[in-house]
Amino acid sequence: MTWNGEELDIEAYLARIGHDGETKPGFDTLRALHRAHVAAIPFENLEMMVGRPVPLDLAALQDKLVRRRRGGYCYEQNLLFAAALERIGFAVTGLGARVRVGASSRRAVTHMLLKVEADGRQWHCDVGFGAEGLLEPIAMGDETDVRQDVRQGEWRFGIVQEANGARVLRTEHADGWFDLYEYTLEERFPVDYVVMNHYTSTHPMSSFIRRPVIQRAAPEARRILVGEHLAVTRPDGTSDERDVSAEELRDVLALEFGIELNADDHAELIRAHYAGA
Repeated sequence: MTWNGEELDIEAYLARIGHDGETKPGFDTLRALHRAHVAAIPFENLEMMVGRPVPLDLAALQDKLVRRRRGGYCYEQNLLFAAALERIGFAVTGLGARVRVGASSRRAVTHMLLKVEADGRQWHCDVGFGAEGLLEPIAMGDETDVRQDVRQGEWRFGIVQEANGARVLRTEHADGWFDLYEYTLEERFPVDYVVMNHYTSTHPMSSFIRRPVIQRAAPEARRILVGEHLAVTRPDGTSDERDVSAEELRDVLALEFGIELNADDHAELIRAHYAGA
């Protein structure tokens, strides 16, 4: 099995995301699992902030995201999701994307997403992009009809195809469409994500090793904490923004993102980030 689904404690995973419904490999199950995973497991890079590696083996992912109820970033989240889907019986293919999000030049392929087959169609799944990411799968379409435009909760998402064949996932902001990332259907394998993960978690130019990034997507609001700055944005473009002090960080992580750090991890995060802020 490509994603080691046979090694997954599926009951523990389903309990972690709060899914107690159907687990037959059809679209209704896929949609429910995607929504539940996004709601339950936040995006975060805190291991890098406290100087730890980011292992991608399934045992480590289960320990961190399921047993210790922490979050993770794209490789951690989507590898765990792929293992769960594979265990249930879905056909899952790994893909890679170039993140845009306001970029002025073309970036390397450093993001992981999934192609999943269900009910005779191919679905774009991604539980690891963070606050602006998909809440549920979106149809990929075929080569002659790629364009998609869907509403998920109060948010709107779309896929368009560019002249070079790349597909672009985008979301609607108050002032118009905003590109999230571009991708192709070239198949990627677990070893490819090990290489991407090494760059993203260790390279001096990686934005993920510079400051904490914690995000959570929900139907009614997008929550983002970057460094000390917390923003809660609503679909109409309004937002509440403020800075978070070291003294209140632990409570904000728990209340806004569902991340409960133990005392040692919290102390190390304060020392690593706030001491030099």
